[in-house]
Amino acid sequence: MQSLLTATRSNQLSLGKRAFSSSVSRWQAVPQQKPVLMKEFKIYRWNPDQPEKKPELESFKIDLNQTGPMVLDALIKIKNEVDPTLTFRRSCREGICGSCAMNIDGQNTLACLCRIDREGSKDTKIYPLPHMYVVKDLVPDMTLFYKQYKSIQPWLQNDNPPSGTEHLQSPEDRKKLDGMYECILCACCSTSCPSYWWNQDEYLCPATLMQAYRWLADSRDTNGAERREKLQNEMSLYRCHTIFNCSRTCPKGLNPAQAIAQLKLELATE
Repeated sequence: MQSLLTATRSNQLSLGKRAFSSSVSRWQAVPQQKPVLMKEFKIYRWNPDQPEKKPELESFKIDLNQTGPMVLDALIKIKNEVDPTLTFRRSCREGICGSCAMNIDGQNTLACLCRIDREGSKDTKIYPLPHMYVVKDLVPDMTLFYKQYKSIQPWLQNDNPPSGTEHLQSPEDRKKLDGMYECILCACCSTSCPSYWWNQDEYLCPATLMQAYRWLADSRDTNGAERREKLQNEMSLYRCHTIFNCSRTCPKGLNPAQAIAQLKLELATE
């Protein structure tokens, strides 16, 4: 009798488990397979190790449903899975470092902030920043750009700094720096400027000039006279013709043209 009860209870438990399992599988979400959405990317390629080969646009097709939403995601996928020789700069992926600046569909921007156009029938063309020497593929030579930035001495200079305390500013003085200190030196604005294309050796680019004014506008800096003197020539500042290309293309939404106009005004009225 005892063995019969044990067998009956065992059968009930087995039935209960099967019922529970079937109930779980019935309500469990089933992952849906996304449809294939192919997109063609035409990318500028040039290898300095093959100088006899001219620069070209190389086409890559990837499924947008298998990558992230930004152009940088597509470039990383191509490099990781299709062509490991593809060369480009990238770092933070958050629009902070400025490393992945390039020309995408005719506009200078950051690849990590530029969304992929999901229109599959339309290709996306990617070039390095224009009017700069190319190191390889999408990597421009930034040597001159950083040299010009260094020339304005982009650090606080004060002959009589406070000792042992913070160097305080009023809220009004601090607000004057808004829209300039956020510059990440990606060079998108500078390489969109025709004056910089034509006079790179002498004209300080929009990014550098905005940073020059950033230190002139800083109430804690006492070296304003020397900073202004370095800009009082025909080329460093006054090659700017205020066409606003720099402000239109800035991926951070800054306004270098306004800073340059203010800089011209201060130099003209000092």
